[in-house]
Amino acid sequence: MSIKSITGLAVAMTLFTSPTHAKTQIEWWHAMGGALGQKVNQIASDFNASQSEYEIKPVYKGTYAETMTSAVASFRAKNQPAIVQVFEVGTASMMGAKKAVFPVYQLMEKTNEPFDPNSYLSTVTGYYTSSDGKMMSLPFNSSTPVLYYNKTLFKKAGIEQPPKTWKEMEVVSQKLLDSGVKCGFTTTWQSWTQIENFGARNNLPIATKNNGFDGFDTTFLFNKAPFVAHIQQMADWSKSGIFKYGGRQSDAMPLFYTQECAMVMESSAGFAGIKENMKGLDIGVSQLPYDDTLVQKPANTIIGGASLWVMSGRPDAEYNGVAKFFTYLSSPEVQADWHQATGYLPVTKAAYALTQQQGFYQKNPGADTAILQMTTSEPTENSKGLRFGNFLQTREIVDEELEKVWAGKQSAQAALDNAVTRGNEQLRRFERSQQ
Repeated sequence: MSIKSITGLAVAMTLFTSPTHAKTQIEWWHAMGGALGQKVNQIASDFNASQSEYEIKPVYKGTYAETMTSAVASFRAKNQPAIVQVFEVGTASMMGAKKAVFPVYQLMEKTNEPFDPNSYLSTVTGYYTSSDGKMMSLPFNSSTPVLYYNKTLFKKAGIEQPPKTWKEMEVVSQKLLDSGVKCGFTTTWQSWTQIENFGARNNLPIATKNNGFDGFDTTFLFNKAPFVAHIQQMADWSKSGIFKYGGRQSDAMPLFYTQECAMVMESSAGFAGIKENMKGLDIGVSQLPYDDTLVQKPANTIIGGASLWVMSGRPDAEYNGVAKFFTYLSSPEVQADWHQATGYLPVTKAAYALTQQQGFYQKNPGADTAILQMTTSEPTENSKGLRFGNFLQTREIVDEELEKVWAGKQSAQAALDNAVTRGNEQLRRFERSQQ
C-alpha cells in the first residue's frame, strides 16, 4: 500500500472514530399545551436545524402559574433553565427577582447580538420595559381582547354593523334578544377585559404610580365611579339576558360556540379556536367597545400573553445560543408565521408588514383587528400596561367579588371596594417582599 493510501486511510479512520461536536443544549420552559405546544416544538426544531452549535429543548411545565412556580423553585435549587415563559401578570414579580434574571437588553449587549428595541411594537414592549426604557424580557405570545360576533345572528336580527360603544352594545344586544337569541354578549377573563382593559380603552388609571410602573408602593383605583357604573350596568343587563356570565378565564366560550350568546369579548388568540369550533359559521371580529361618555376616541387596549425571561446562573455558551435564538425568534418570517398560525399579535413591525404583503388579512378578514386596535394611537400612561406584584392573586380576588355581583349578592360598589381593599393587601405583601 502506498504512503498516500495509508495517509488517506488514517484520515478516514480518524473522521469515522472522532466524536461529533456536541451542540450546546438550552432548556426553554413554557406553558403552551396542545396545538400551541406543537408550534413551539416546531419553532425550536427549525432553529436547531438552521445552525450546528446550539439545541433549544422546549419543556412543557403546565399552566402559566405552574411554569412560573417551577422556575422560581428551580432557581432556588440551582437547576434553573436558560429560558422561561412567564405570563404578563408575573412581570413585576420577575423584575423584582433581580438576582434570578438576566435582562434581555444586557444579554444582547454581552453577546454582541444585533438588537433594536424599536423594531418591536411599542404597545407590546411597554409592558416588558423598565422605567428607564430597557427591555427586560423578550415578547413572545402577545394577545389583546377583541369583540367576536356572529354575523349570521346579526343578519337575522337586521343588524348591519357591530357595536363600537357600550351604548351600542345595549341597543344591539336588545335587537338580538328580540330576534330570538338567548343572550346578547358574554365575556372571558373578566378582570382583564372588564376592569384592566376598560381602564385602558377609556384612558382611566386602575392604580396610582402610573399603573405601578413608577414603584411598588402603588394602590388600586378601580373602585372609582366609571368602573362602578360599568359593572353595575353589566349586573343590570344580566337580569334581562343582554349579558350572561359564563365563568372564569375562557369558560364562557361555549356560550358563543353554541350560538347562545351572539357576541363574546375574548383574546385575539382565541381566533383559531373559534374557527375550529364554529366551522361553516360567519364570524366577525371588531374592536373592544368603549364608553363614549368618558372619551371621544378610545385608547389602545393592553396585552395579555407572555414573554421569555432569561434566567441567571447559566454558562456563557448557553447565553450565546439564547441570544442567537432570540434573534431567530424575532425575525419577520418566524414572527409572521407564529401570528398567522395562532392569532397572537406579530410583535415586530416587520412581521406585521410581511403578513400584509402575503395577503393574509385579505384572506382572513378581521385577523388584523387586534393589531389595528393596538396601534391606531400612541399608548397613554393608562394604556401602556400594568405593573403589579402578586397580580395573579388580585385577579382571582376580582373574579370572586364580581361573581357575587352577577349572582345578585352584592352591589358593584361593594364588590369593587372589597376587591381594591383585598388587592391592596396583595400589593403591600409584595412590596414587603422586595425590601
